[in-house]
Amino acid sequence: MRIIALFMVLLPMAGIAQDQGTYFEHGLSWSEVKEKAKSENKYLFVDCFTTWCGPCKHMTNTIFPQEEVGKFFNTNFVNVKVQMDETDQDNEEVKSWRADAKAIAEEYSVRAYPTFLVFSPDGEIVHRLVGGGEAAQFIARAKEALQPETQYYTQLRKYDAGERSPEFLKNMALSAQSAYDMENASKMAEAYLETQTDLYTEGNLEFLAKTTRSSKDKGFDIFLNNSDKVNAVLGEGKASDLVASIVMQEEVYAKLRGEDVNFAAVINEAKAKYPKVDISKQSEMLEIQWYQRNKDWANFQPAVLGYMEKYGSEVSPQMLNSFAWAVFENCEDPSCVASAIAWSKRSVDETERKNPTFLDTYANLLYKSGSIEEAIAYQQQAVDLAPDGEKETYQATLEKMKNGDSTWKTEQ
Repeated sequence: MRIIALFMVLLPMAGIAQDQGTYFEHGLSWSEVKEKAKSENKYLFVDCFTTWCGPCKHMTNTIFPQEEVGKFFNTNFVNVKVQMDETDQDNEEVKSWRADAKAIAEEYSVRAYPTFLVFSPDGEIVHRLVGGGEAAQFIARAKEALQPETQYYTQLRKYDAGERSPEFLKNMALSAQSAYDMENASKMAEAYLETQTDLYTEGNLEFLAKTTRSSKDKGFDIFLNNSDKVNAVLGEGKASDLVASIVMQEEVYAKLRGEDVNFAAVINEAKAKYPKVDISKQSEMLEIQWYQRNKDWANFQPAVLGYMEKYGSEVSPQMLNSFAWAVFENCEDPSCVASAIAWSKRSVDETERKNPTFLDTYANLLYKSGSIEEAIAYQQQAVDLAPDGEKETYQATLEKMKNGDSTWKTEQ
């Protein structure tokens, strides 16, 4: 099974039902929520989400219901969810928030989801988090909202007041990037670099690697035209990896979104524009995904086999699982299936047999190859490890294996 979580339908603006999870206010207006935070002398935590956002759903269904997360957020914040998109299924409460949602998005430049805004008890914006995360990591990030020295907007006010020390500028550039405030991130990074006499120290090159996000950033030319000096400090291949990812983003990904795109022509144009940049690894991975998206399985099979032959040792367990599942679903060639079994086993072993999704993929491939008893054993492990909300799906596959059914394909 690919790593595509099965989510419950998100009920916009509804409170989390779990007794031990995070409690989100329900039935209050924006002004009432702010007043509640003020009266309780708590920070206000605002989850800006959309109904189509996968990470938003993951936070709602998996992270916020956890006891440790609920304990932290319920203790320190008044919490509220704000739906930022509009759908035909919106209930009356969501509709009543639409004007405020638009105002929040505009005033605080909410452009990526999920975005979490934090206000002081008196209603002043103090912090911003963009993107979700697993429980412990997310709690650690949210703790920054409780201390003035780590609150993004509090520190931004110091910058606006004239603070320009090099260390402050460096930290602020990274904080702005984390907050998805890319305009300030670029401006502060440039200001910091202007204070430096040597850009080729390890610290400055690591900073450039973190803050270089486009071909217009100062670091791009440095990494492109001085790769030997960069690699001597950061390690072989670091310079080319960074510039290749930017070239792919600007010259390839952006041009593949239209209709009737000539994939090969787009790649060749990018290589012609940047002849010094080797994008082979990235473009070959994209080629696999291109064939997969277009269900071109005849070309997918040789492409994925070729990629694995070249770069297989570097592929993550997640990608190994994705490749293996695509083969299970679409390739009948025994040699291709055998390769997929090897990739899948690697994903299982490298995650210490603790990931039910990877175990499920491996079991399905074993069953497809005729190793029935071994397949059933691994599928049982997947069932045992599966979260309660997904256990039924894994169990259904196990029962079909035991009954000798070879016609199913697990729900994706």
